[in-house]
Amino acid sequence: MKKGRGMTRRDFIKTVGTSTAAIGVGSMLPTLARPVKAAKRDYILIGHPTPSTGPIAGFGETAAWITKRGVEEINQKGGIYIQEYGKKLPVRIKSVDTQSDPTQAGEIASRLILNDKVDVMMVYGTPATVNPTTSICERYKVPCIATNAPIEMWLTGGPYHYSFLYFGLVPELFPAYYGMWELLGTNKVIGMLAANDVDGVAIVNTSKEILIPRGYKIVDMGLVPYGLKDYSSIISAWKKENVEIIFGNMIAPDWTAAWRQCARMGFKPKVATMGRSLLFPSDINAIGGELPNGLTAEYWWGPTYPHKSSITGYGPKDLCDAWEADTGKQFIQTLGFEYATFEVLYNALNKAQSLDKEKIREAIASTDFEAIVGNIKFTKENYCAVPIVGAQWVKGKKWPWEPKVVFAGKHKHIPIQKEIIPIP
Repeated sequence: MKKGRGMTRRDFIKTVGTSTAAIGVGSMLPTLARPVKAAKRDYILIGHPTPSTGPIAGFGETAAWITKRGVEEINQKGGIYIQEYGKKLPVRIKSVDTQSDPTQAGEIASRLILNDKVDVMMVYGTPATVNPTTSICERYKVPCIATNAPIEMWLTGGPYHYSFLYFGLVPELFPAYYGMWELLGTNKVIGMLAANDVDGVAIVNTSKEILIPRGYKIVDMGLVPYGLKDYSSIISAWKKENVEIIFGNMIAPDWTAAWRQCARMGFKPKVATMGRSLLFPSDINAIGGELPNGLTAEYWWGPTYPHKSSITGYGPKDLCDAWEADTGKQFIQTLGFEYATFEVLYNALNKAQSLDKEKIREAIASTDFEAIVGNIKFTKENYCAVPIVGAQWVKGKKWPWEPKVVFAGKHKHIPIQKEIIPIP
């Protein structure tokens, strides 16, 4: 995988020219753009493209609740002091649904900047939302706080000056994956299953770079198009090769179809770990029956984490409990990361005390504080790597299926909740 250092957005578009994200970003960028100055108004306006509908809507499920909560917590403190106004200004946020479409994400970001004249942008929800939005922010020199997208995939669109991302690095993700597998003692034969998109390509290429040197064999039958109904040839090949690990990156409906067909064909590996599609309770519940039992995925954040909000002082369990009480829904890992965008915003604007975009950018760049997801401090390449561990879905007491941390690796401050077991 190419590193982001020195790679321009034009190189990114050439590299993944067949992807919707690249086409969308490439087609919408004007040939000449000037910095967009702050509008004269008595509030701070945050732009927020979010995938509320479409195949990655799970990444936007908590967005409306978190944005309401984050704005209220800041405004209950009177807002944020802005020196040129000589007073505290309240925060407002304008969220717009991208419909999970990368082209839409870029176009929405452009409208928020040019028409609404937002002061800062927030964005989260896979490279399909984050990459086009941050590209537009770079073009127009608007500060952007981003999360919930793998750092390496984001860096391919760099270098960045105005955009900042906190999430997990591949060196964090893959130890969580193989850390779980090696607790089970598999034969190290992996059946690869990856979507034909930017995320899928990246996971396949990175798997070959990281896992093969560790002694893993990868049975790769090729990238899978969205909406594929018949996985029988792939599953038959896995059976023939004695696959004990299924691994990859799929959208949730396609993984559900594949996993159900594995059951129908009598194929049961020791472990199945799938990026993107095994993160959220709604996707797990949609699989049906007993099929979710024992599935594994990376785990970003949850109620047992030891951190606290820098705005209010409460902990992850408090945030999760509030979500569940208000919505009647199970907590979702995105809650903490999305909430932390408001912590970064609050921290940076209190330092900048200005709506000048360069001053805001400088304040974000100097971020170094403890947030509800852990310490956030950006590198010179504008990213911050936070801990990623491994979790397994098991039958729950409060909810039908609950994720439990089974592997934390070097992150000793994150408690292990149970021992991993093979898929029953």
